[in-house]
Amino acid sequence: QVQLVQSGGGSVQAGGSLRLSCTASGGTFSSYTMGWFRQAPGNEREFVGCITRSSITYYAVSVKGRFTISRDNAKNTVYLQMNSLKAEDTAVYYCASVRVPGGSNWSGAYDYWGQGTQVTVSS
Repeated sequence: QVQLVQSGGGSVQAGGSLRLSCTASGGTFSSYTMGWFRQAPGNEREFVGCITRSSITYYAVSVKGRFTISRDNAKNTVYLQMNSLKAEDTAVYYCASVRVPGGSNWSGAYDYWGQGTQVTVSS
C-alpha cells in the first residue's frame, strides 16, 4: 500500500509562485510515474503533468512553460513548482502514482492519490 502525503500550497497573488510537495511511503518510489492533477469547483479533475521513472516530464498545455515537475528519489518526493500563477490555476491539487514506465494524463490510470491541497490565486 502506497501512501502519498502532500504539503505546500496556500494563497498567492497572480504572477506569484508556489511549490507543492508529495512524499511517498510504502512502495518503491523510483519505479513509479508520478502525476499531478487539479480540480476546481464544479469542474472535473484535470491533468496538470507527470514525471516518469526516467524523469521524463509531460505537461498540460495550460501550464507548460509555467509549471515544473521534478522528483528526488532519495527523498521519495515529487515536486510541482508553479510560477506565473493565474487566477484560473485556483484548484485543489492532487498528486498520484502509478507503477508504469511511461506517462499518463488519464486519472483512471493512477492507483494511489494524495489528500489534495488547496491553491488559491487572487487576481
